[in-house]
Amino acid sequence: MNVVTLADFHQFSSGKMKKNNLFQTDRFFCDVYCFEPGQEQKGHVHGHQDKVYIILEGQGTFQVGTEQRVLGAGQGTMASAGEEHGVKNHTSGRLKVLVFVAPNQT
Repeated sequence: MNVVTLADFHQFSSGKMKKNNLFQTDRFFCDVYCFEPGQEQKGHVHGHQDKVYIILEGQGTFQVGTEQRVLGAGQGTMASAGEEHGVKNHTSGRLKVLVFVAPNQT
């Protein structure tokens, strides 16, 4: 059994948003995305992958399709395959987001 501790995957980068991989198979992956203030994941599309965002800490502006909303710790959203999506840490604090993507085609 592979057991992880989330706190071990809260690593940040001053240059850009940092993706920290927890689990990965041919069908799925799970990461913790860590954003310093002002960092973002620009809007993009996955043609055949669904993506789930669960906010662990902080607040961010999440875009799914044409809608943007500020979400905080304990909230989440999903971008279905083909929907444009992105995240921006618009705050002065750090943002940590648990991310699930399936199927894994990276």
